[in-house]
Amino acid sequence: MRLKYRATGNSPQVLAVYEAWFGHPRHISVGYSSQDPDVIDRQIKSAKAMGITGFVVDWYGDREPFINRAYSEMQKAAADNHFQVAMMYDETNHEDDATDVAIADFTMFHDTYLTTKSEGYSSYLMYQGHPVIFIFPKGGHTNWDKVRAVVNTWDPSPILIQENLPGQYANAFDGFYAWVNPGDKGWAPDGSDWGEQYLSHFYETMKTKYPDKIIVGGAWSTFDDSKASWGLNRHIAARCGQTYQDTFNYWRKEFPPDQVPPFILLDTWNDYEEGTAMERGIDTCGKGNGVKPVSTAGGKAGSTSSAGR
Repeated sequence: MRLKYRATGNSPQVLAVYEAWFGHPRHISVGYSSQDPDVIDRQIKSAKAMGITGFVVDWYGDREPFINRAYSEMQKAAADNHFQVAMMYDETNHEDDATDVAIADFTMFHDTYLTTKSEGYSSYLMYQGHPVIFIFPKGGHTNWDKVRAVVNTWDPSPILIQENLPGQYANAFDGFYAWVNPGDKGWAPDGSDWGEQYLSHFYETMKTKYPDKIIVGGAWSTFDDSKASWGLNRHIAARCGQTYQDTFNYWRKEFPPDQVPPFILLDTWNDYEEGTAMERGIDTCGKGNGVKPVSTAGGKAGSTSSAGR
């Protein structure tokens, strides 16, 4: 079946997940604050030079004021740099009031960042005239049908994109994105399961069962959560840059040239606590010129060609 939503060019638009919590005392020190406008400006310029077109910023509503302030700075800076920004809503773990919290958070975000009077509004990621919002699930206690009913009253209404494959609230979401995952066998102690089985299953399921949904591909270079306070000693090996090349280009195996998904999401730009950061480059074991975070070379390291539109 043909995909309902396809890229306008011959490759997906490239986005990258951005963590805005650095500089807060609960997180490790990486040498900068996510609230620093100069840091954000440099990060945007660096990402653009790598072919990335926008940051998807992890956001928690008023549960995390530090991150909310950082997001505000990011949206303003994105507008100044002709870059794009989108919000990834981090769902609460609370069981009793998760739906009410989500509705309140979405309403706050809309009123603060998604009105035409919002500072930096022009930079917000739109798809077919609608703002794009990603969802990062946590406790799984939110009734997304109820949230959907509320956000449908917005003008324009948002596009909601959930993690992994459709589940209980499939009809509440417009699309789904791939996330770092080694596959059904789980996390190999040596990190050798880099995600081939997971990506194959994700793409195959989406294109055959949900061709009417927006498909957002996923790419990652490595995973190591040993520095995170929530870490479980999980690993995906970088394989001298090959893990990134394999995940970034895997959509090519699944989709013909006229059926290209509209987006691919790099996991992540700067999550140093789970070891997925691409901000400072990808480990290639000293071979060649290194792997650029965005490459359409089909596995060739060192390419500078852009996968953005």
